[in-house]
Amino acid sequence: MSTLSIPTRRAENAAQEKPLRKSKLRKYLPLYLSVVPFYLLFLIFGLIPTLFSLYLAFQRWDGIEGMTFIGLNNFVYALTDTIFWTAVLNTFEIWIMSTIPMLCLGLVIAFLLNQRRKSKFFFQICYFLPYITSIVAISVIFGSLFAPQYGLINLTLGLLHIPGVQWLTDAWPMKWAISTLVIWRWTGYNALIYTAGLQSIPAEFYEAARVDGARTRDIFFHITLPLLRPVILFTVITSSIGGMTLFVEPQILFMTNGGTNSGGVGHAGLTMQLYQYWQAFAQDHYGYGAAVSWIMFFIILIFTLLNWNIVTRSER
Repeated sequence: MSTLSIPTRRAENAAQEKPLRKSKLRKYLPLYLSVVPFYLLFLIFGLIPTLFSLYLAFQRWDGIEGMTFIGLNNFVYALTDTIFWTAVLNTFEIWIMSTIPMLCLGLVIAFLLNQRRKSKFFFQICYFLPYITSIVAISVIFGSLFAPQYGLINLTLGLLHIPGVQWLTDAWPMKWAISTLVIWRWTGYNALIYTAGLQSIPAEFYEAARVDGARTRDIFFHITLPLLRPVILFTVITSSIGGMTLFVEPQILFMTNGGTNSGGVGHAGLTMQLYQYWQAFAQDHYGYGAAVSWIMFFIILIFTLLNWNIVTRSER
């Protein structure tokens, strides 16, 4: 009898668990259904295109005729193409010229905003306006400002008896033009991120430091920066990814002034993202463009991990 009772109890327990499972399913079913649209959209517009681009990177395809498997030829050609490495070098140079000053300036602005007690919200809106303004409109306006003959910047330099600069045709002035646009657009955004981080720092730390006679510079370097490190890490990572995928600014800035998708005169304004777009959608080399996008992914991944280690090194 004892040997027969064990299966009987298991059957009874299983019979009792079925209604419980059904009740739990009915309870949580609306919650599961509420998140289905996100995963469905991610599957259609995220995961499937990503996997297809990986498959496409090993093919030769112009978008019309059939695909031809060519193995690693697209990757080999990209790694041996001098124009691609010019784009990589331009991207890193523009990142150094724009992102580093942008983050430093945003941090200083946030620190000064955090010290204000009146009109803080007004200044926050003013600094945030460039970020929400259309990037195409901004690029067109900056293209007019940097125009070689009738641009406002060169006209101002002429009034000061300083020779005009060919901002849209010479190599380094082209990079400075792009960097200035990026700094103007993203400094306010990062300043607001830093401001939110500063507001999470207890005011007692600043009050105790002032009681001890600490100067503003000492408070900034010895209290603000160490406690703001997680926020700085976030802005460094996001700015690194954004700087490595710079596209709209050089495209609009140079195309509105007689340029092409190749980054202007001498490819001086060509970035990695613009090179990928140029190859895939202007030259109809979709397989090669997919391979370039995956090479960009690994470059950005390595660069992001490097920045992570640099920012977090002092915590170890």
